[in-house]
Amino acid sequence: MTTGPISPTPATLTGAVRDVLRLAVDTYRHQPRTADTLRHQLDRLDQPLRVAIAGKVKAGKSTLLNALVGEAIAPTDAGECTRVVTWYRNGLSPKIVLHPKSGPPTPLPVVRRDAALDIDLHGMPAEQVDRLVVDWPAQSLRTMTLIDTPGIASLSTENSKRTVTFLDPQDDTPTEVDAVIYLMRHLHVADAEFLTSFHDRGMVQANAVNTVAILSRADEIGGGRVDAMLAARAIASRYRAEPALRGLCQTVVAVAGLLAHTGRTLRQSDFMLLTELADAPRDKLDAALLSTDRFLRADAVLPSITVDTRRVLLSRFGIFGIRLSTMLIRQGVRTPTALAGELVGRSGLSDLQRLLHLQFGERRDLLKARSALLALDHVLRTTPGDRGTLAAQVERILTGTHEFAELHLLSALRAGSVTFPRHLTDEAERLLGGAGIAPAVRLNLPPGTGPGELSRAAHIALRQWQRHAENPMFGRRTADACRLIVRTCEGILAAHTPPPTAGR
Repeated sequence: MTTGPISPTPATLTGAVRDVLRLAVDTYRHQPRTADTLRHQLDRLDQPLRVAIAGKVKAGKSTLLNALVGEAIAPTDAGECTRVVTWYRNGLSPKIVLHPKSGPPTPLPVVRRDAALDIDLHGMPAEQVDRLVVDWPAQSLRTMTLIDTPGIASLSTENSKRTVTFLDPQDDTPTEVDAVIYLMRHLHVADAEFLTSFHDRGMVQANAVNTVAILSRADEIGGGRVDAMLAARAIASRYRAEPALRGLCQTVVAVAGLLAHTGRTLRQSDFMLLTELADAPRDKLDAALLSTDRFLRADAVLPSITVDTRRVLLSRFGIFGIRLSTMLIRQGVRTPTALAGELVGRSGLSDLQRLLHLQFGERRDLLKARSALLALDHVLRTTPGDRGTLAAQVERILTGTHEFAELHLLSALRAGSVTFPRHLTDEAERLLGGAGIAPAVRLNLPPGTGPGELSRAAHIALRQWQRHAENPMFGRRTADACRLIVRTCEGILAAHTPPPTAGR
């Protein structure tokens, strides 16, 4: 097999990874299956980031996916298709393809019932399906492919195994996803065990950075009171400091997925029904909304709103959503658009979308490059052949790429294997990109800060961390971490220091 040095060092990490993959394809050109695997990794570099949504049964995975997309495309019932790993990709037109474990892919009809996508496996057992791939024209899917997975810790061990195998293959092959959104209703031992099992093997361990935890169904906390989201955010804040979670995920946020989805798909008919409820006597409505059973009683609130209609409202809003919506309407919300905005804003969805943009969107090239290098590393370790040159090139990329070093250190800080004095930890994580990789975010400056102010702040941070690196009280690992942060500050400073004026 032919190997050779990569041509001049590319200006970007993606370019470097692309070059080493092309060299690998050439190296393994006489082994078609291996070459195809590597070509697949090349293609992935130009595709949207792959983000899996995982969690226990009834954690609200499909509902959250629908909220993120803004349409009801993921089935939320307990049908056969919810037991299958399902990919949702951006496409020019709706299309569903079933990929069996053996045999050719089979197109499925695109059917919508009650404004929701209805996927029928046409009699094929879930155990025989490798995946479903749904193409759907959606703005949110242009930069991120969302992958819905069966619930873990379910009564069906086969369902749990299907998800665990997909995200954490037991044969040491790399996972097909770049990042994970993990949903939990509260911190359960099964959640911590799963997050512990989902980690990268080999050289690019960054599990705390490419995983976000969601305190889902947050509206149900405290019996669904109107202030439930405040309580949920307080709990999420406590979870962020939990040692059991800090080293396993980037952060924890509270989201009411049903409220978010309903807000993004609110209909005029929903608003009219809620307005009718809001006009009911306050004491009677409050009494009816004490529980779902009371709300569904035939004599509850308004006889003109049938039990079937109330049942539909409950499935769309939940008790919390009905309480909140009727309160907002009484306070002066007069249009469906205004109510939809209030529901989405109070659901926590905007916070999650912002977080996904900062942690996954801004890092998408780095995360995809990491996935490609993991796949190439697996090929080098398991496929016979002359891999010396390729291994050296991979090592050169890893050791020479500061972004990977930042991920290592950020993950180590969150796991507690590298420590700083408490007053420095938050600043270190922020400078490393823990809250986002934009220079202003790293330097704790407002968005839109000009180059001059960025340069001054970077210079101050540089001097401070140079002093920390020379602190004789710090151990070797802490001092090395300080020097890495110094490199980060130098990079920001170099990018935002104006060039010298000619003639000076």
